[in-house]
Amino acid sequence: MVIRTNDIKASVVRAKEAAIALSATGTETKNGALNAMAAALDKFRKKVNEENAKDMASAEVMKKNNELTDAMVKRLKVNDEKIDGMIAGINDVIKLKDPVGETMSATELDDGLTLYQVRCPIGLIGVIFESRPDVVPQIMALCLKSGNAVVFKGGREASNTNRALFDILSEAAYKAGIPKHAFCLMETREDVSAILGMHGHIDLLIPRGSNEFVSYIQSNTKIPVLGHSAGICHVYVDEHADESKAIGVSLDSKIQYPAVCNAAETLLVNAKTAPSFLPKMIDAFVKNGVEVRGDRETMKIAGRNVIEAKESDWDAEYNDMIISIKVVGSLDEAIDFINRHGSKHTDSIVTENMGNALRFANLVDSSSVLINASTRFSDGFRYGKGAEVGISTNKVHSRGPVGMEGLLIYKYILVGNGHVVKDYAGKEGRKFKHRTSDKGFEL
Repeated sequence: MVIRTNDIKASVVRAKEAAIALSATGTETKNGALNAMAAALDKFRKKVNEENAKDMASAEVMKKNNELTDAMVKRLKVNDEKIDGMIAGINDVIKLKDPVGETMSATELDDGLTLYQVRCPIGLIGVIFESRPDVVPQIMALCLKSGNAVVFKGGREASNTNRALFDILSEAAYKAGIPKHAFCLMETREDVSAILGMHGHIDLLIPRGSNEFVSYIQSNTKIPVLGHSAGICHVYVDEHADESKAIGVSLDSKIQYPAVCNAAETLLVNAKTAPSFLPKMIDAFVKNGVEVRGDRETMKIAGRNVIEAKESDWDAEYNDMIISIKVVGSLDEAIDFINRHGSKHTDSIVTENMGNALRFANLVDSSSVLINASTRFSDGFRYGKGAEVGISTNKVHSRGPVGMEGLLIYKYILVGNGHVVKDYAGKEGRKFKHRTSDKGFEL
């Protein structure tokens, strides 16, 4: 029974109620539902591809009318390879340990009086996203395993694909024993405003899309928002860098998939290595179809293949085959530049000097800092989280590629045997022992 209705409020209320039932659903049932979802996605992949073809045809028209960017069109595309990735993501979530009910800590306040800190689901998650239909299986799988209900709202550019994926996955989950109203898909533009105002029912919002889109969500709701509004990522090539490693890391960071938030947008190069390194690096970029925009020092070194950068380039998220290059005088200048112009998402250093690497890792204020590795590794699947609900640059709750742990909070459970506070009051009262215990919560 797929749940879609124009009665937004009623749908959200039902999903909130289903979240309570889902929070108590056992691991065996949840894993069974995930297996059913993966099998259904494989069985109906032709249907998904057919519906995606409709969206792609409309998207090309929207791009010509400047209603969609090229990056959004690329993110919209689904094929068998992407479906294989969706299935693999679900299967990886199955392998993850069920975290619900896990004891995080236990403290014996006194004999027979023990306080447990226990993991539990957040409740009802609202997911609002643009272009990327693979968000549906990623987040549905993670939310199901972590015991959270989900209200989805996708963009109109992906409406056919989103509907197909949602119908296939949710139907399989319901038949496998997941509460009937735990997943809900909303499809009209007006639904977004309705969702943003439902802070009494939706516990967390996860927006996925462009900078402008995420910023709009963050500015127009009282619901806590997990996510990032920009992906301005850097690679810094240190004076102690191995040139071969630096070329490989920088190139992969830019071209492996330029339309995503963890692709590099700016390359910083130490002045001592720039004369030797930059001509080779720029040549590699140009051969791979990358437009290079550089500062004056970069222009001096390799001007024939470089467009002069504007000040605005240092704050640009291109999501395209464009990179800006700046020559810096020191490691500290690179760190300062990244902290001023970056989006606290992902930044990488290439160096053989581990002292410099450690200083970079400690001082760059980003959710992921990489050493001698491509920025494209900043991803929930590659981090071993099975999949991700998003990448967060928040300073609270969860940070970096957010897997299942970002969909969990905790509650305190105190187990006593008739204990009362008056026995601990006053000078003659009992004293708390506060002993750390390795016991897990059970009755």
